[in-house]
Amino acid sequence: MGLYSILSIIGALGFFIYGMKVMSEGIQKAAGDKLRVILKAITSNRLSGILTGFVTTSIIQSSSATTVMIVSFVNAGLLSLRQAIGVIMGANIGTTMTAWLLVLLGFSKFSLAAYSLPILAIGVPLLFVSKDQLKSLGEFLIGFALLFMGLSALKGEVKILHLEQNQDFIDFITGLGTGGYGAVLLFVLIGTLLTVIVQSSSAAMALTLIFVGEGLPLEFAAAIVLGENIGTTITANLAAMIGNVHSKRAARAHLLFNIFGVIWMLIVFFPFVHFVQGLIEKMDLGIQTKAQEAQYTLALFHTLFNIINTFILVWFVNYIEKIVIKFTPSKSEDDEEFHLEYIGNNVMLTPEISILEAKKEVAKFGDITSRMNGFLHTAINTADEKKKKKMFKKLEKYEEITDKVEIEISDYLGKVSRQEMSEDASLQLRSMLNIVTDLERIGDVFYQMGKTLERKQKDKVWFLPEQRKGLNEMLDLTEEAFKVMNKNLKSDYKKVTLDEALEIEEKINKKRNKLRKKHLKSVGSDEINIEAALIYSTMFSSLERIGDHIINVTEAVTGKEIE
Repeated sequence: MGLYSILSIIGALGFFIYGMKVMSEGIQKAAGDKLRVILKAITSNRLSGILTGFVTTSIIQSSSATTVMIVSFVNAGLLSLRQAIGVIMGANIGTTMTAWLLVLLGFSKFSLAAYSLPILAIGVPLLFVSKDQLKSLGEFLIGFALLFMGLSALKGEVKILHLEQNQDFIDFITGLGTGGYGAVLLFVLIGTLLTVIVQSSSAAMALTLIFVGEGLPLEFAAAIVLGENIGTTITANLAAMIGNVHSKRAARAHLLFNIFGVIWMLIVFFPFVHFVQGLIEKMDLGIQTKAQEAQYTLALFHTLFNIINTFILVWFVNYIEKIVIKFTPSKSEDDEEFHLEYIGNNVMLTPEISILEAKKEVAKFGDITSRMNGFLHTAINTADEKKKKKMFKKLEKYEEITDKVEIEISDYLGKVSRQEMSEDASLQLRSMLNIVTDLERIGDVFYQMGKTLERKQKDKVWFLPEQRKGLNEMLDLTEEAFKVMNKNLKSDYKKVTLDEALEIEEKINKKRNKLRKKHLKSVGSDEINIEAALIYSTMFSSLERIGDHIINVTEAVTGKEIE
């Protein structure tokens, strides 16, 4: 093999993978909202979860995309980890449909590659229509055509390997290990590495079907398929390394599930392969060549393996969940180290799904910011010097956190905004950008108030009981406003109204006006310390500013501005 031949094979493989990617993304865009409705309807019923995973993966032809989608729904709070494990099990069965798609439409006498150009003729014009659904359908058709064009090119390039003529090499491999298991393990490793390298179990499966059709012994091809089952989970685990705790747990559950399956299959490997061969021989499938028989057998092996593995492990979902949680613990709610919990740096799916994740992160951001109200309340009312200092440090720490969270969420939303999205998704994205800006500004105001109190303490300036009472009344009102704000951030944005938030905002403004009027009357009294009076005025005015930012958040949620 020369350099040209190697590059030709890589190019044909890239052609296939790109077609698979375009097809998968097109169908996700076309059916994304419907898929979300289906997934939201899943209960704790394991079988319904498996069925959903199977159907979803069969439709979008990508177990990786299904897994990432499921992780997104876990992040967004639509699914529990236990439900997600069931869906991932179903996705493992769904991914076997790719092999059947290739065998029936790519390797049989009727090959879709011959009809790829007419399919492109239908799909390309659809890209230029204004309706999103038709445009997504066009993408799907183009990807579908490219997939089979890539497969045809790949078959043509791999023929140069002449596997059927390299019997000496195959005999050498067969001779490794005792009873052939050494060779099987070697090909499991090859399958794992192949999937990690090409980053697509579908592409690895296509190559394996070509190899077995070109003369690779069925046992070795089946071993490669087992390796592909491990390889696809390693890819997910590598991606999850920079993701959040939920993606790590889902990826590790997938790894645990598939490794267990490979282990038990290796124990019964040769009898099972012969059993599948016998089933294919008994079926009247119109198979014309030995190569086709081997490809059908491999596809059936892949399907039966994943079905049996799923229905063995479906009874142990609770244990799998406990194991992955134990080995991937979540940071406690009180842990103040900055980390995004619901969005990570992993590959995003459709903008709508990405926005679901971001909404959950924004709601968490609201919770984080609202804690600062309690820190300030403690700092104002405690006489314990150590406790005061602790609160000042907390305010400073949380101000840093709000800065980082704003940057991370804004960057994430910026990436999402570069994708095509519906008008509704675009409005939600702009709303969240405004929300995170206001939440970060709330953090700045609390931080400045903390620094003011810290200077007051150093200068030994004290509030009068009446002043402290006024600040506490303002803090109680801002606490109430935060509760309404956080409730709205966790709700469906379309169902949120301004009424409750406006009522509390009005109370805050009235209280500020009342305190200011009373404060101005008291200035000049012998009892009033001017320095304390200035700090007091700054504090209740700052709390009113916080109230303004809080109402801005609910305005952004509803998409309405107060006139």
